[in-house]
Amino acid sequence: MYSPAAFRIDDLAELHALIERTPLAILVTQGEQGLLASHLPLLLDPNAGPHGRLLGHFARANPQWRDLAAGAEALVIFPGPSAYVSPGYYPSKARDHRAVPTWNYVSVQAWGRAEVFDEPARLSELVGRLSAHHESGQAQPWSLDEAPADYLDAMLRAIVGFELPIERIAGKAKMSQNQPADNRAGVRDALASRSALNEQEVARLMDSLR
Repeated sequence: MYSPAAFRIDDLAELHALIERTPLAILVTQGEQGLLASHLPLLLDPNAGPHGRLLGHFARANPQWRDLAAGAEALVIFPGPSAYVSPGYYPSKARDHRAVPTWNYVSVQAWGRAEVFDEPARLSELVGRLSAHHESGQAQPWSLDEAPADYLDAMLRAIVGFELPIERIAGKAKMSQNQPADNRAGVRDALASRSALNEQEVARLMDSLR
């Protein structure tokens, strides 16, 4: 990932926190069918190995899991909040018009090679963990034991799991750090005043970086 020093995130705990806040990732591989990408909900085990480990599953009908089984390196992208930045947000534009549009955004990328598995017990544990993680905010959380056993067995046969130790990880938070203080404040205030949730989230992130 191209990341100038002003935008680069090096702290592993911060990178892991951003991954946890972006549970739906994009997993990219290069294999016999060329470049393939899938949107997948992933779990992070932060203490497994030097950079952590990612766990998830594919639909068995999705051919991409075969790339992982063949040893292909995977790129996993966790796209965080983003917002368009208009030149009009910069007070400096009124002085010299030296401003162009850009985007503020956060992203984490991780690389590694995965172990693929389809043992029912491991798949059941994985799906149970994923469900518990994402159902935790529900008023009445759903769990695996609510599904009929024969139905659940059929669903597990239809997926392939994987564990991906993170070999490399990089993060970027482009939040107008390369702008003077009045321009940064102008961007933050403009985004905070808008109704879109992504713009308000970027404004809050800009505040946290001050």
